[in-house]
Amino acid sequence: MSKPIYVHEYQAIVEVLNQYNEGGKHAKSSIMKPAFNEQATIFGVDADGKLAGGPIQSLFDTIDNPPFRPSPEAQGVIVTIDIVGTAASARIDTNDISGFCFTDFFNLLKVEGKWMVVSKIYHTHVAP
Repeated sequence: MSKPIYVHEYQAIVEVLNQYNEGGKHAKSSIMKPAFNEQATIFGVDADGKLAGGPIQSLFDTIDNPPFRPSPEAQGVIVTIDIVGTAASARIDTNDISGFCFTDFFNLLKVEGKWMVVSKIYHTHVAP
């Protein structure tokens, strides 16, 4: 049996994840940056099957530079949020963001009363 998810905590996490989604749609890292801890990381697997990533700044640099572009038509959905005390995980699936489709997994911590993303891993789907 799973533990209860408190509505207030859930809503606070949704707000953080929405900052990420909106930053991607507008291609502006300044919108999504507040969702992330400054020490956060991002990792994925590149086209050669190798681990790629590091400090979250690499995500911000990608979002702010071509070929990444605003994608008002992008559709993202929060698939899951799992909360235990001050720790949480979440999954977002996004279609057609700058021509890509992603599944993102986030780890969040509630630090000094505020939820923040401390790590992101992702999978890039083959374009349809």
